[in-house]
Amino acid sequence: MADEDQPAAVRKPRADAERNRVRLLETAKAAFAEKGSAASLDEIARTAGVGAGTLYRHFPTRDALVAAVYRNETEQLVAAASRLAEMHPPVMALREWLLLFVDYIATKHGMYEVLNSIVGGTSDLYSASTAQVKEAIAKLIERAVASGDIRLDLDPLDLLRALAGVANIGLGPDGERAAKRLVDILIAGVRMRS
Repeated sequence: MADEDQPAAVRKPRADAERNRVRLLETAKAAFAEKGSAASLDEIARTAGVGAGTLYRHFPTRDALVAAVYRNETEQLVAAASRLAEMHPPVMALREWLLLFVDYIATKHGMYEVLNSIVGGTSDLYSASTAQVKEAIAKLIERAVASGDIRLDLDPLDLLRALAGVANIGLGPDGERAAKRLVDILIAGVRMRS
């Protein structure tokens, strides 16, 4: 007899189920960016190569799918900070992560209409992602400061605000290109001078 106070073991999803989930998230991201709230869940399932039942098994509602796409993008951005820190010197890791942040802002901008259609709003979703992103960039900046490559007085949020502002002001590819150019300007501006 199982002890009722003990939580049930959580099974890891089967490999094919996880592949379907990832395909659905990627397909939904593209569909929401292109069509906004007009994106059909059945079309997303078809494009991902799965049945509607598979989509609804993973994401029982449209809101659940939208929130999952947003969380997935945030998780990928946050995970990239650690991966880049292992692969590159501190300033290069920070630069590469900031370029990924520009892509993240572009995705978020493309999903703006769909995100704002979530019943109950997005404040919990945004506050959780903001905390994760702040922590990721803070670690990269701490590493670059410790290496002596950038100034000690840098507020990590200033870099994010500058990039988000440029990416959001210029709609379309020009805004994204301008924000990516700004990454190098920002890095040059925070580097320690010899």
